[in-house]
Amino acid sequence: MSEPVDSSREGNLEAPTRHPLGQDDPAFWNRAALDAELERVFNICHGCRRCVSLCHAFPTLFDLIDESKTMEIDGVDKADYPKVVEQCYLCDLCYQTKCPYTPPHPWNVDFPHLMLRAKAVEFREHGAPLSAKILSNTRAVGKLASIPVVVQTINAANRNKTARKLLEKTMGVDAAARVPEYHVPTARKRLKKLDGAGNAQATGRTRGRLAIFATCYCDHSEPGVVEDLAAVLAHNAIPSRLVEQESCCGMPKLELGDLATVRKYKERNIPVLAKMAHEGWDFTAAIPSCVLMFKQELPLMFPDDADVALVRERFFDPFEYLAERHKAGLLRTGFKTSLGKVAWQVPCHQRVQKIGPKTREILQLVPGTEVVTIERCSGHDGTYGVKHKTYALSRKLAKPVENRVAQAEPAHFTSDCPMAGGHIAHGLGDQPQAEHPLSLLRKAYGI
Repeated sequence: MSEPVDSSREGNLEAPTRHPLGQDDPAFWNRAALDAELERVFNICHGCRRCVSLCHAFPTLFDLIDESKTMEIDGVDKADYPKVVEQCYLCDLCYQTKCPYTPPHPWNVDFPHLMLRAKAVEFREHGAPLSAKILSNTRAVGKLASIPVVVQTINAANRNKTARKLLEKTMGVDAAARVPEYHVPTARKRLKKLDGAGNAQATGRTRGRLAIFATCYCDHSEPGVVEDLAAVLAHNAIPSRLVEQESCCGMPKLELGDLATVRKYKERNIPVLAKMAHEGWDFTAAIPSCVLMFKQELPLMFPDDADVALVRERFFDPFEYLAERHKAGLLRTGFKTSLGKVAWQVPCHQRVQKIGPKTREILQLVPGTEVVTIERCSGHDGTYGVKHKTYALSRKLAKPVENRVAQAEPAHFTSDCPMAGGHIAHGLGDQPQAEHPLSLLRKAYGI
């Protein structure tokens, strides 16, 4: 199969658009149709190869082609297609930053959502290992691990080499990978007295009242980040409260291809969020993947759901929200502490929100602060950075970021994604440690 000839390159000068995922169409689940679409898109990628440096999915594909008898996609056994799919962790960067053939281009290439479709078909036909199901059930794992007494036992086991070897054998979690530490009380218990009281000042896209979606990870493993977010909002006279109740956003199950559970979580979360949106609340979360789930993935899965669309319009990245307030002159800039040089790794799921470098814009308001921006993937990406099967690859993906941080010699290293930040800092021997930018902002305010 020869390289496709593109006779309409000028047709992709518009901004990329995104079509709905289409999981309710029976054709979505047809294996033969899926294989035909994989072959079509893989052939286009073979003729371009622009995304080869993004993740391991593309080198895997190109090696399969180059090592085949024809050195074309028709020489690759379709049984090997899953080798490409399993290396995609849905970062979305190829779609948003690299691919010249995204719609409205007539070739209509959406590599991440094609990989998601392949994961979903595989999950429906064959399921997933028990270990993968458990690791992707982040809320249940967090609740169990955050029980008093249990939490000390789990944290101690996670620091024990023998226990970690056992975990590697039973759950496939690499013994060298950094795993979450669990805390009690959780973020939701620490901040349960937040009542949203105060005068809301609406401006621009914000309505001045912000409800915090704690997220599974921050609630159980980084509660201090949620406390820092609440403190920054209070300092800026933004009434805040926790979302009334929450389930997992669904991103871990999306990455597994378990779309039925994603729907179940959506049916728990969206009615609660939509009710609060009707009452005048905006929303935020301290993890970009959770924000992206409500901003992009759920709307593309459920394009005709008015409540999903309402929640999408009201969900903000924390620094996107603060930047909107600053634009209106409502952000306090009386900072007490300089941050010096800050190395900032931009998480993939924040980059693809198309909001610009809002974290950098806000941190650079702090006098005597320089932000060194690193727009490279951390290699963590959900469970990819902890699974024994992919841990070594994740470390290779993280290495360029680690090198940039080391070269910058910063006073602080930060990432909006606590998991990405921890993964990179682990590779650097925690010199420096990872700090969330919300924690740095609170430190700059001196509150």
